[in-house]
Amino acid sequence: MIPVDTDYDPEDDTEELRPERPSKSQLKREMDALQALGARLIELGKERLAKIDMPDELREAVRDAQRFTKHEARRRQLQYIGRLMRNLDPAPIQAAIDEVDGISAAANARMHALERLRERLLEDESVLNEIGRRNAAADFQHLRQLRRNALKERAEHKPPRAFRELFRVLRELEDQADD
Repeated sequence: MIPVDTDYDPEDDTEELRPERPSKSQLKREMDALQALGARLIELGKERLAKIDMPDELREAVRDAQRFTKHEARRRQLQYIGRLMRNLDPAPIQAAIDEVDGISAAANARMHALERLRERLLEDESVLNEIGRRNAAADFQHLRQLRRNALKERAEHKPPRAFRELFRVLRELEDQADD
């Protein structure tokens, strides 16, 4: 026998008393967004993927999807990844991907700070002491050589190869200091 709610009055059922449920279309859009986020995870390399904090089951599913070459297998695996992501908050994963892509404000601010550090280093060699305090593993001889080459390139109006290399080395040192 099914229990009957005797207190229910259909005329009392106003819009504000009904619980707000997302529409079927909204749920589908959210699932598609999670699958797209999963597809972006699949595109990442092993090193970048290792930096993103996620459950082991999701990490294993992403690794499996990276191995798949058949279209249908990959599509099903993307659906599985989307289903796994429904049970967790996708915001931290999205933020980590945005930082990898350089979209986030934090990533932009970090890149600008590194560019300012590079310019200060080119202007004054004593900035190497500051870099040494932040990262003891810094190769000062290599940094000095890159600085000299970058200044020489700038003076001779050559392509900025050492200038870019100096930025790359400073970024790696910053990554090591963060870890």
